[in-house]
Amino acid sequence: MKLPPCYIGLEQARQVLAEMGVELSPRQMKRAADRDAKGHRKLPFFVDPIEGTLKIEKGSLVAVYQQLQSEAERDMQNRD
Repeated sequence: MKLPPCYIGLEQARQVLAEMGVELSPRQMKRAADRDAKGHRKLPFFVDPIEGTLKIEKGSLVAVYQQLQSEAERDMQNRD
């Protein structure tokens, strides 16, 4: 059974990452959420249409890190 989405803000996202062992300063977190010169974000944050603040789905945030870990493990295995 799939859980309903849980949208969190910048500080909550920073706490979720800290629980996973990824310690980021508030400034680093904001940088990951801000758009780059091409208009892309490092993490899938979006502007909440009601509050006007940046939000991210908690499961998506965790999934990004899990995917990167899986890719790194695959790359390590493919080196041989």
